[in-house]
Formats: sequence, structure tokens, C-alpha cells
Amino acid sequence: MMKKSISASKASLVLFLCQMISALDVPLDSKLLEELSQPPTITQQSPKDYIVDPRENIVIQCEAKGKPPPSFSWTRNGTHFDIDKDAQVTMKPNSGTLVINIMNGGKAEAYEGVYQCTARNERGAAISNNIVIRPSRSPLWTKEKLEPNHVREGDSLVLHCRPPVGLPPPIIFWMDNAFQRLPQSERVSQGLNGDLYFSNVQPEDTREDYICYARFNHTQTIQQKQPISVKVFSTKPVTERQPILLTPTGSTSTKVELRGNVLLLECIAAGLPTPVIRWIKEGGELPANRTFFENFKKTLKIIDVSEADSGNYKCIARNILGSAHHVISVTVKAAPYWITAPRNLVLSPGEDGTLICRANGNPKPNISWLANGVPIAIAPEDPSRKVDGDTIIFSHVQERSSAVYQCNASNEYGYLLANAFVNVLAEPPRILTPANKLYQVIADSPALLDCAYFGSPKPEIEWFKGVKGSILRGDEYVFHDNGTLEIPVAQKDSTGTYTCVARNELGKIQNEVRLEVKDPTMIIKQPEYKVIQRYGQVSFECIIKHDFTLLPTVIWLKDNDELPDDERFLVGKDNLTIMNVTDKDDGTYTCIVNTTLDSVSASAVLTVVAAPPTPAIIYARPNPPFDLELTGQLERSVELSWIPGDENNSPITNFVIEYEDGLHEPGVWHYQTEVPGTQTTVQLKLSPYVNYSFRVIAVNEIGRSQPSEPSEQYLTKSANPDENPSNVQGIGSEPDNLVITWESLKGFQSNGPGLQYKVSWRQKDVDDEWTSVIVANVSKYIVSGTPTFVPYEIKVQALNDLGYAPEPSEVIGHSGEDLPMVAPGNVQVHVINSTLAKVHWDPVPLKSVRGHLQGYKVYYWKVQSLSRRSRRHVEKKILTFRGNKTFGMLPGLEPFSSYKLNVRVVNGKGEGPASPDKVFKTPEGVPSSPSFLKITNPTLDSLTLEWGSPTHPNGVLTSYILKFQPINNTHELGPLVEIRIPANESSLILKNLNYSTRYKFYFNAQTSVGSGSQITEEAVTIMDEAGILRPAVGAGKGYSETLFATSPVMHTVRPTFYKVQPLYPRIRNVTTAAAETYANISWEYEGPDHANFYVEYGVAGSKEDWKKEIVNGSRSFFVLKGLTPGTAYKVRVGAEGLSGFRSSEDVFETGPAMASRQVDIATQGWFIGLMCAVALLILILLIVCFIRRNKGGKYPVKEKEDAHADPEIQPMKEDDGTFGEYSDAEDHKPLKKGSRTPSDRTVKKEDSDDSLVDYGEGVNGQFNEDGSFIGQYSGKKEKEPAEGNESSEAPSPVNAMNSFV
Repeated sequence: MMKKSISASKASLVLFLCQMISALDVPLDSKLLEELSQPPTITQQSPKDYIVDPRENIVIQCEAKGKPPPSFSWTRNGTHFDIDKDAQVTMKPNSGTLVINIMNGGKAEAYEGVYQCTARNERGAAISNNIVIRPSRSPLWTKEKLEPNHVREGDSLVLHCRPPVGLPPPIIFWMDNAFQRLPQSERVSQGLNGDLYFSNVQPEDTREDYICYARFNHTQTIQQKQPISVKVFSTKPVTERQPILLTPTGSTSTKVELRGNVLLLECIAAGLPTPVIRWIKEGGELPANRTFFENFKKTLKIIDVSEADSGNYKCIARNILGSAHHVISVTVKAAPYWITAPRNLVLSPGEDGTLICRANGNPKPNISWLANGVPIAIAPEDPSRKVDGDTIIFSHVQERSSAVYQCNASNEYGYLLANAFVNVLAEPPRILTPANKLYQVIADSPALLDCAYFGSPKPEIEWFKGVKGSILRGDEYVFHDNGTLEIPVAQKDSTGTYTCVARNELGKIQNEVRLEVKDPTMIIKQPEYKVIQRYGQVSFECIIKHDFTLLPTVIWLKDNDELPDDERFLVGKDNLTIMNVTDKDDGTYTCIVNTTLDSVSASAVLTVVAAPPTPAIIYARPNPPFDLELTGQLERSVELSWIPGDENNSPITNFVIEYEDGLHEPGVWHYQTEVPGTQTTVQLKLSPYVNYSFRVIAVNEIGRSQPSEPSEQYLTKSANPDENPSNVQGIGSEPDNLVITWESLKGFQSNGPGLQYKVSWRQKDVDDEWTSVIVANVSKYIVSGTPTFVPYEIKVQALNDLGYAPEPSEVIGHSGEDLPMVAPGNVQVHVINSTLAKVHWDPVPLKSVRGHLQGYKVYYWKVQSLSRRSRRHVEKKILTFRGNKTFGMLPGLEPFSSYKLNVRVVNGKGEGPASPDKVFKTPEGVPSSPSFLKITNPTLDSLTLEWGSPTHPNGVLTSYILKFQPINNTHELGPLVEIRIPANESSLILKNLNYSTRYKFYFNAQTSVGSGSQITEEAVTIMDEAGILRPAVGAGKGYSETLFATSPVMHTVRPTFYKVQPLYPRIRNVTTAAAETYANISWEYEGPDHANFYVEYGVAGSKEDWKKEIVNGSRSFFVLKGLTPGTAYKVRVGAEGLSGFRSSEDVFETGPAMASRQVDIATQGWFIGLMCAVALLILILLIVCFIRRNKGGKYPVKEKEDAHADPEIQPMKEDDGTFGEYSDAEDHKPLKKGSRTPSDRTVKKEDSDDSLVDYGEGVNGQFNEDGSFIGQYSGKKEKEPAEGNESSEAPSPVNAMNSFV
């Protein structure tokens, strides 16, 4: 009775679930998703078992999404974890991810535990897995005293590793003290537990450096066990032993593995001879595609195991004396895995739904439910919710039913946790399709009108045509579930406005879309098939009809590809014409008409034929010869004769004779010989044991004839082979063998049946007999058991059933190579400079090379930089020195660094052991340039310099050197100022500079070796916008006396200015600033005063004579005019009367021609008016002074002006001859686009290139307040700073005006 009631309840439950309304689908509309409320969902979390590096910060991830955005909290070991009380723990903004600061004092061990994250908002709470945090551990080996192992030859041996217990477990491997892996084989191998097993020991196993290493990958550390010594003593005779198992012990054992993991079973046996291991599964087969054998078949590996892999696995160890076996009983268990994971549920109020959570495992997992992270049994009651085992049933849900449910499936081997939310939404209808959307289709094709919608409960959709039309129904329409209206065959009368209405109990909304039905595009006159004679003209028509609202495009193709790029092809509005047709125009031509809605095409074939030829002589290839006859048959020759065919008006030049070997290669014809066209017989040489057939081919100037019919067959008699195999070689593939190879004889070379080869060998330089073997149908023979790398004499002789070929010649070969035994000794390093070293070593004895000496390899690597004391990832470099070389150079070293190297000898097998590591250090070098130079905060009289230390200091920095100099408006350079700055500084403020002046800076770092490469920048101080500036001391020379100020921690010695008198005349530092059609040439001159200069120039790379321009006066600049835009020029400067002394050549390039974008200021009315007003005021002032003086009165002009200080009229400055300020505040500003300095006042390198693009004149610069132009002084390449050059005075307004006239 009980069973019946249970079955009835289950049946009713299934029926109820089948009748439930399906959940809502939420469209993936970004705007809609942003507006809808949603419970939290965990999107990212750390793994369940999280092993962290104890040296680094611990990051426990927890990311979630939801609407509104969720808040986060954590538990640790089941209790609330208050992160605000722990200064080492922070939570990332807008995230639940924890960051535990270990690198600043925290200890990872203090934060071990089980962590769980909760993401919560007003609609529920989602939880993460239990995240177990454990720091990785790499403990040291415990100290132990290891006794030497004395073992008798042939006995078994186990060397125990017993590594320290780490987290995660270490990777074990065995090496010697030269860091070479110990060779493993069927006899010697490493077990899964890390121990080294010897099935039987041999004398060569004696050594004192068996070292077990444990590598802990998480912390990137390797621990080393103390070396173990093994000494093998011999007893004669060595007793052979039948197999016994070293591991596992006993006859049976058990193994439990989890589903999906890798199953590893191991059997290692002792015995002499070495036993061979075989695996079987009792009562079944090993899985075909998942089974692998490792460690010389001692390990059975089955991947992705399942319950079907449970059973008994037997390993059998066997040698010639017997066998031993062991049975491992394997049981496969399973941690929980999903069958059906719960999925998020979106419901409308009053709807029903289910959450299903089904999992399997071995043993079967227990299913438990939580609501918002709380066990469902103690969670707040929800009358709409009912739990039935692995299912939660929801009936008539309300908005308060929204929550996040967690399903936990667990057994003794693990657990699964899944979050799934129930989101109850009450939303009025929304239409997501844009209003008044236009749809266009071609008549008689389907039309799909979208009405994407969302609402909760799910809205009902209705369609109307027109504003007041009736609802659409009937077979002529198809209504899709997503709201789309389909008109299967749209007609012209289908054009119009359609209205989509969505309604549910919470509201109603409608949207209108428009449909336009267009006439189809048609080709009413298609191209037709054409046959045209060569060199004629052909035309294809393609006349179309289309909807007047659509714009068609016509494309012509030839053979489905674009038309040839040939002017002979003319594409018209309705046709394609091909002029002067050639054979290559033959093909298919297609006309394709495209509109935005449809596409049609039509094709036609063009055939090009030759014009009817005039009668002419026909030349053709000859007809084939016939009547072939064999006569005079002998053992090694025969005579062939034939009758030639018709030569077809072209004489036969020669005949080609071919033969077929019907015995060895039937159907294959080979070239035999050829004779002149006048000859019709030939004597042919033959080989023994060949079944010959012959044919003849005639050849004339037109070509070759078809082959003649074959002659009768002729089988020659057998004979001894005439020749032996060629290309005989002896090269060993293993240290104990010799592989003899040769090229086999062809079939007809055998001269008879039963072709075989006699292979003979003997060791060279040893009084030994030849050893021989006869083989057939092979071209290789392997001699085993040879000594390592010894020379052998080898010969291979052919033979058949009739006898041997002639005695073959002998060749010298070598048995197999083995790895070299000895490392190079006496390694010495001689450091030549900071980037180059020379290494020497003693050559190894040739006997220890055990192979062909190929050379030596030097491994070297940087250990650390001596300036930074920071280690980095070791990247070893290798240099190979061929032959028996005993030294080599190591280039490309980094200065001021510590290196290690070792040397290894190389043969054809590989590398020998490494020499002991040799440590050497490179000396200091000069540093690289500072990583950056940034000039900020420009004021009237100061600039702030910031810089970064060199990327490669190449030593200990001692100081920085800053040099700077002003640049005036004629591109001349002022005196050079040098400042030495301590190496620990990174910024500097230069004060008392001139306002609105451009400065150039040169900056480099120094070590004790010298100065590094410099970095240059330019910057401009800003103008005075507050009033009249008093000239600083030194004004007119481009700089002030007090030029810089140090930071508070810096004490810089005041620089000394001096000028070096040159010992001989010279012109240097020729610089150019080029525009489109002119260039400003400047230079520095050192020598006698009153020199007369001239400038010579010409087109770069041209052999034309130099053009010469005379410089007026002793100026150190000159403007070359009338240049060609975009042209490279060469230039040099000379001085008259100085024995023809000239500067070195400089090269510059004029800017590209482009339209001017800057209005010439000299043509502006306001500027002309301003200059006239200034001139008039000065003239009036001079007249007044003159009248007062003539009247006898004294007029103290200076005192009057100081007293009245008329803001509109100011005197000229005495020190530089410039005018005072006459304009208002706006006139103090640079002209538009005059300054090229960025807003952050950083002078970037690309901003200092010579270009007047922004001003229409080609030079990049700015206009000063007096209207003069400040351009860049530098040319295309960086110049050295000018020292001791006198700056020219600041220009007066008159000079400024002259510069614009």
C-alpha cells in the first residue's frame, strides 16, 4: 500500500511539472537589462583548493553581477570575517575580491583557512564555493648520515629519496653533481615515489654522486638531498636470478582512484637478465584509446578513468629464468558530478516554475538546498515554495518570492555548489523595435516586420494595418512567437503602415513600422553568344529595368573575375565593347546588376577565331617510324632497323631509341640512345638478364613524332653482376653498433636472378679477420656489440645465382658515438672591456670525446647587475666554437654585471659534461641616456626640469650634467651654461631666466668611466602678462647671470663662464633651419676678427658646381632664398683670405610645398597702424625736446616720464634698443598658433622638428611680442651645443618690421 501511494505521488508530480508554464525569456537588450532588477550571480571566484605563494600577496577572487549592484561579505572558517579590523586585508572597489597584503609584513600562514564569499542585494544572496587557502611549502631535507652502498654485481638496489613533505608535493628527479640527469633504462628507473630502482647493478653503476632533487614548482625552488655513494664489487661468475617484484610487495594490493582522474599503476622488478614487464586486465581488455605505458612499461597509465575501469590489473615480470606477477585491485569512486544543474528562473507574478538539481557520484551524493545562503529548513517561509528532494516547486509566485537558491551535492570525495535565482518580475509591456522603422522588400518575396517585446506577464501581440485598420488574421500572414509579422508573398498593395500592439494586465503599448514593396530589377536585353574574328570588335548589351526609387549599379566580369585592366575594354551605360579582340579575350562575360534589395545577372560566351588563312605549306611533326626489326642477336648486343615515316615538309633531324624491360619494369620506357635522321639502323649494347623491347621516335624542327610500335622481345642470358652497390657508408646510430648502408642495384643491374649482397667488416688497425653476412632485399645492415666510436673497414659485394661481382673497394666507417666523458679544464676568463670578454680552456683528450669532435659550447649567463643588486630570470646564452678551438670571445655583455660560464665539448651525439661554473665580472661603462627629460611649469623667469634615471646605468652614477643655452630670434645660440647635479636628484628649478625666450637643454648622466649619451629638449619661458618687465642683468645676451636654483637637498656650485680662444681659424656647428623655398644657415667662427664669409650650396648627390653667396659684414648667419620645395641640399661655409678654409658639409631638406595657412602680419592693417603711431609719437617727442632745447630751457625727459609713467608711451630700453609696451594686454600674448609648446609645457622631441607647416613658411616656432619670429635653430640632425658664442642683441621694432617687408 505504501509503494502504491509513493508511485501515485510521483506520477502526480510529473504531471504537474508537465503542465507548468515555461519561464520568461529576457531579450539580450543592453538597455532593457540595465533597467530590470536581478538577484546576484557569482561570475568569478578562486578555486576550491587554492595554494598560494607565501612570498606574494594573496588575492581571493569573488566577482558578481546584479541589479542593484550587490554588496559583498566574507566568512572565514564558518564565522564572519571582518576585514575592517585587519589592516592587511582590503577589498577591491565595486568587487568582492580580497587582497591580503603579505609583501608588507603579513604572514601567509596566519591566513590559512576556509573562506566563503556572499554577494547580496535586495533580491537575494549568492554564495561562492568554500575556498581553502593554504600557503605552499618547500621545506629543507632533514640532515641524515648516508652510508655508502656496497652491492654485488647482479644484485638489485633501491636508492631511497624520501623527499620532504611539501605543498603541493614536489617533482622528483635524479642528477649527478654536474647537474646532468642520470640515464634511465629498463634496468635503472625512477619509481612513482621518487626512489631509484636497479633491477640489477653493473660495474658502471659505481659512482659517488647519486643526488635526488625535489622541485617545488609553486615557489620555484629546488631542494637537494645529500649525495649517495654506490660501489659495485664483482664476483665471478655473476649469478643469474629470476624476477622478484621490488614494488609493490606481496602478491596483491588495492588502489582507489576518482572518476575523471589519471590512474597510475606501477610494477618494478629485480632480476638478471633484466625482466620485461607486461600488463593485462583480468576478465577484460585495457581501454584502447586511453591506455599508455611509461617508464619502460613499468607504469600503466589510464587517463579519464570511469567506473567501468574498476577491476583487477595484473603485471607480469619475466626473464629467461622465470616470472613473477602482482595483482592490483582497482576501485573507481566518483566525486559528485552534474546531471542537471539548476538554472536561473524568471517568472511573472502568479506563474509556476521549478528548480531541478540532479547529480551523480560514487557513493551517490546527498542533495541539500539553501535559500540566500541559509539552509532552506531554517530560511524564511515562502508559501509558494515546496521542496521535493532534488526539486523545488514554485506555485503562484509573487514578487517577494525572488531569491537565490543554492544546491549542494556532496559525498565523501567532494561537493558541487550551484547558485540559481528565481526572479519574479512584474513589468508592463515594452516594444524594443525602433519606432517608424522602414522595411523595403522586392515584390513576390517575403517581408518580415519585427516587433521585439518584453513584459511580465508575457504580453499578447496583435498586428494592424494602417492607423485605424482591423486586426490582421488569415493564411496570408504568419505570426511568430517573438512578435515578428511575416508576409510570405509581399505584393505592391502590401505597402503601408503596420501597427504592433503589445498588452498584458499591467499595460499596453504600440509601435508603427512602414513597409515599402519595390518592383524587381530585370535585364530586358541580355548579352548574347558571339563569335568574332581575331583583331575585330565585339559588343555585349545589358539593358535593365528597375524600380525608379532604387539606384542600380552594373558590373561586368570575365570568367567570374574582374575585367582585365586594358583600355581595349570600354564599359558603357548599357553595353560592354572590346576593341581589337585577341585570343586571350576568349571566355564568358557576365553582366551583374545590383541594388540595395536585389541582384540579377546574365552571361554570354565570346569565342575568338582566326581569320581564314591564305593557302600555305603545312608543316607538322613527322609520322612515327614502322617495321622495326631485330637482327644479329648476341649476349650483349643486337642490331635494330626501321623504316622512317612521312617527314611532313620538315626534314627529320634525328631518331630517339627507347627500350622496355618486360622482366623488371614492364610498361616503363627508358632512353637508350639516338642517331642522326639519315640513319635507319643502330647497334645497341645490352645487359644480361633483361627482356628487351625497342621503339623509335622521329624528331624534326616542329617536334617529336608518336612512338613507333614496339619491336619483338629479346631476353638476354644471365651473368655475374658487373658492378657493386654504390654509396657504401658506415655510421653508428647507438654507442654499441655500426649501421652499414648502401644504394641497391637496379633490376637490370642484377644480371641474373637471386640478387644478394655480401656485407663484410672488420675493425681498422687491428689484426682481425673479416666478418661477413649475406643479405637480400635490404640496403642496410646493423652490426651490434661494437666498441664506442672505433674505425671499421667496410665493403659490400653484389652476387646472384651465377656468382659474385668484382671485388669491391673498401670504405672507412665508424661505430656509434657516445656523449663525451670529460669536461674542458683550466677555464680562464679575461675581461677585455665592459661588454667583451675572452674565455680560454684546455682541450679535452680526443679519446674522451668518443665521437667526431665538432667543437666547444660556452654557456654563459648574467647572475646579477652590480648596480641594482637585483636578480632576474636567468637566460643562458650559448656560443659554439667549431673544431678544436681553445678560446673564444663573448660579445654583448652588460657592463657592471656578474656573470657565470661553463664550457662543454660537443660531438655528433651531443654535449659532454660542463666544466665548473666560472664567475667573472664586467667593469663599469658609461650609462645610457636618461630615460626622459620633462620640462614643466614655465613662468616668466623659471623652468622646472624633471628627469628619469638611465634605463641602463652600467655602473654607479656619480652625477648628472646639465648644459643649456638661449636661442634668439635669428637662431643664434647664446653662451653655454653647465651645471653638475648629484646623482640622487630627479628634478631642478632654473630661475632668473629671460621671459619669452627659448632655451635648449642638453642632459646626460655620468659614471666614474665617463659621460653617457645625452638627451636634448627645448622650452620657452612665458611672456609678461602683468605689466612692464625690467630687463634682467645680461638681457640682450639671451640669459641672466643667476640662472638656476637647486632643490632643498641640493647644493650646486655656481657655474664658471669662460671662452676658449682657438689656436687656429675654424668654422664649426653649421646648422640649418629649412622652409619650403628658403633656409636659414648659421655657424660658429673662431679666429681673427673681420673675416669675410661666403656660403656655398648645391643639390645633394648632384655633380653640378657649388653655388656661392657672399655674406655681408661679419655676420654668422645667412638666408638662402629661391630653393625648390621638398629637395635635399648640401651646404658649407667658408672664409675669404684664410687659405680657402671651409667648414664641413651639412645636408638639409626643404619642406614640401603647401598652401599658406598664416596671414603675413606685415600686411595687416592694425600692425601697420600700430607701427605708424609709434613712429609718430617718437617724432613728436623728438620735436618737443628740440624746441625746448632751442628755447634755452632744459627738459629732463627721463624724470618727467618716470614721474608721469604714461601707460601708452614708454621710452626705448637702453640696454637692448627695443621699444617698451604699446599694446594692451592682448598684445602681450603670442599670435595664434605661434607657440608649439604643449599645454603641460613639456617640450617633446617631435615638436622640435623644423617645420613651418602651421605658418605657411615652413619653420616651426612662435611670434614674439614685438612681431619677430622665433624659429627652431636646429636642422634635421642633432648638433653639439655651441660654446662661447656671443648672442646677438634682441631685435628692435624697426628690425622686426624689416623682417616682414
